[in-house]
Amino acid sequence: MAAKKPELQLYNTTTKEKEVFKPIVDGKVGMYICGVTSYDLSHIGHARAYVAFDVLYRYLKYLGYDVTYVRNFTDVDDKIIRRANEVGEDPIALSGRFCQEFLNDMADLQCLLPTDQPRVTDHMEQIKDMIAKIISNGCAYPVDGDVYFSVDSFPNYGRLSGRKLEDNRAGERVAVDTRKKNPADFALWKAAKPGEPQWDSPWGPGRPGWHIECSAMSAHYLTHTFDIHGGGMDLIFPHHENEIAQSCAACSESKVNYWIHNGFVTANDEKMSKSVGNFFTIREVTKLYHPLALRHFLLGTHYRSPVNYSISQIEIASEAVFYIYQTLKDCEDALSAFREDAGLNNPKVRISPAAQECISKLHNDFETKLADDLHTPTILNSSLQEAFKYINTSVNSFKKKQQKQQQLSIVKSLIDLEIEIKQVLSTLGLLSSSTYAEVLEQLKDKALKRAELTEEDILQSIEERTLARKNKEFSRSDQIRSDLAAKGIALMDVGNGTVWRPCVPAQPESSQADTKKAPPAQTESGQADTKNVPPAQPESAQVDTKNAQPAEKGQLAKPTDK
Repeated sequence: MAAKKPELQLYNTTTKEKEVFKPIVDGKVGMYICGVTSYDLSHIGHARAYVAFDVLYRYLKYLGYDVTYVRNFTDVDDKIIRRANEVGEDPIALSGRFCQEFLNDMADLQCLLPTDQPRVTDHMEQIKDMIAKIISNGCAYPVDGDVYFSVDSFPNYGRLSGRKLEDNRAGERVAVDTRKKNPADFALWKAAKPGEPQWDSPWGPGRPGWHIECSAMSAHYLTHTFDIHGGGMDLIFPHHENEIAQSCAACSESKVNYWIHNGFVTANDEKMSKSVGNFFTIREVTKLYHPLALRHFLLGTHYRSPVNYSISQIEIASEAVFYIYQTLKDCEDALSAFREDAGLNNPKVRISPAAQECISKLHNDFETKLADDLHTPTILNSSLQEAFKYINTSVNSFKKKQQKQQQLSIVKSLIDLEIEIKQVLSTLGLLSSSTYAEVLEQLKDKALKRAELTEEDILQSIEERTLARKNKEFSRSDQIRSDLAAKGIALMDVGNGTVWRPCVPAQPESSQADTKKAPPAQTESGQADTKNVPPAQPESAQVDTKNAQPAEKGQLAKPTDK
């Protein structure tokens, strides 16, 4: 009988505390995540949001839930229209192009496709119907072709964000309009302007305001009452606050049980901003680093805590991914000659107690930590590392002479442990569809690009180093190794030859490498085994995020671009 899985707890922004997750319908989950405004390439703040909710989606599926995951595209908006005018392109065509670019980025980051991905332009009828209901219920009013929501008609306005109505701004995207009954009233429908996309409506031609789209589309795909609504913390106000108001105005039974928000991204401890020049698109990062490295970096910090992007941190994440796949590749190679061995079916061949303990600990930690509001850092930096260490120790034991039954016990232990590891990596979205060898080659290709070297350049350096060693020019051979290490290339002597692998670039001003952050430098006087040096833990992994709170408003960059 399988052990009962721990209860999933999620931090609910409404109540400001972790709550046991209980779906409205047993066995089914409805989840709506606010998507991008598609006018440009997506940045790593977007990656942070959608990787976090992808893990939630994967874990809910792992728990056996039938999940309807809806993530929208805002494909008509002021920013889209402005960008289209700048480049001389049709706004709908431009937004459609960037919708596809976003999907390409999400595929690279191994984010599963949502069940539905509605676009605003495909749901005008649902949007207009909801606006009409809000007006008929006395909660909105038309003015000269515009329609505004009356915040005074909703007494609970501000409950999600904790703001008082008198403190609220008029909104993120509209200037104060004297035609409004209250300066905080926000647009549900915007009257048409010359040269802008427009649709006919009972109030005249125009287009939707920002917030109404998500209320209309979430109700269309998930009904007015569903389980989870999520997005970045910057969406708490005004977007999600306004969503609640207009949804309840359209249907008094409207309710979302869990509002979930992810933390922001900074760059080198500064607010990420285009004006500062520290603004990174996903493409800029994945041009030089494997997408799995970016995903690993993002999962290395609890999703509600701020995460600081820096080259040193993404280097550490890249090293960690290489370590994962090198370990799995070594395990695969070691097991290749034994997987079909009939002796594995012998009931006397059992996995070792140490392996069983390792598997059980990994399994329990995996479920316990993810059930605790998706606490991914502990899994990456503790439980998985112990499992990989066990694999490396076991693989090395193959080199020793052993009895057949003892050898098969190690094989069976590794097979079972590999299965558990792959389940964990799959749920975290870190298990590639490519082979282990292919991922390692991809990581090496990225390292060469960062170092501005070719494979031939490295092979030439290896030849020069070999000749220097032969001539006992050890200072020269050490210098060659150090120069490559400074560029993120580690040389390792294996048997009678030398191979290379990516590493965290060594600090040139220090002759003593910090072995917690990079493979140890291997001088001619001593041979250090750097093939599977465990990766360093990012600084963010040391932070206690069990009870992380939303960051102060305005402190960090926005993870979404609504």
